[in-house]
Amino acid sequence: MQIRFLVPGNVRHGSGGNKYNAKLAEHLTALGADVETVIVDGDWPVGSHTDRQRFADMLDGGTTVIADGLVASGAPDEISGAINAGTQVWILSHMALADHPDLEAKALAAATGIICPSAHAAAELETRHGTQRMVIAAPGADKANLAEGSQPQHIVAVAALLPNKSQLELVECLATLQDVEWSAALIGSENADARYAAEVRAAVEHYGLENRIKVTGELTGPTIEAQWHKADLSVLLSRSESFGMVVTESLAHGVPVLVRQGTGAVEALGHTEAGAALDLTQEGALTDSLKRWLTDPTLQELWRSNALRAREHLQGWDTTAATVLKALATPDAG
Repeated sequence: MQIRFLVPGNVRHGSGGNKYNAKLAEHLTALGADVETVIVDGDWPVGSHTDRQRFADMLDGGTTVIADGLVASGAPDEISGAINAGTQVWILSHMALADHPDLEAKALAAATGIICPSAHAAAELETRHGTQRMVIAAPGADKANLAEGSQPQHIVAVAALLPNKSQLELVECLATLQDVEWSAALIGSENADARYAAEVRAAVEHYGLENRIKVTGELTGPTIEAQWHKADLSVLLSRSESFGMVVTESLAHGVPVLVRQGTGAVEALGHTEAGAALDLTQEGALTDSLKRWLTDPTLQELWRSNALRAREHLQGWDTTAATVLKALATPDAG
């Protein structure tokens, strides 16, 4: 099968969506598909008339297209035109658009089908736009070396520094726990929202935590693996999250995770009990949970053993790709 995979050119940091797209393309290829990944420049999610025309040109050819929702959800007319010309257009919706719901609704309705990375993301689209033909293809997790942990306990928060990811909330919480030993690293791009990143750095300095909290920037390869190697706990406090691939990445390293209730990260954590999903509408919930974990070796060992057990049952990216390939081959099923 020939697949043209259209991805946005205006997301330049290591987002979960970008990582998902790259892994999906890699493993579709491994399953025998002929995948052409095309970066679509433009001011997405809507773009200019010229941007949308460029997108429309890439839909031409009567082939099968997977288009990232950040590009496709603002261009319903272009999708309709392509489908009428014989092109299958699947929208890979990592997360519903914050703005432009009318355009998104029309684009999803026009598409051949919709690929979602989680049941949480699919349910959100259904709530907003009604029943659609959706296929859930949860992210896989790569095999990873087992974390060794640290003394004192080392906490990692792996996400771009963005308001939605709530690193400020974590810094303010850790500032109240200075009587307990720990170290922490905030690992993620500072370029996605430079103002927020500066606020996070300023908070670390304000609380005098420069020697305990490292703001590392985006790390890849051996440098991120070195952080996972010494990690004891991973924290993902996103206010909205379609899945949260860092959760399964954590579990792949045998590292338990704290996530926020009401997000797709709860789905990623599943029923592993390798950490907890916190109701952060309750005052002090994060502080209480972190202090309990930091001061209770029995809880540390329980979460760690549950993470090791979960590590053995993580889905691979080959399963993700097989789910997508099956859907593309049977567009009228379901």
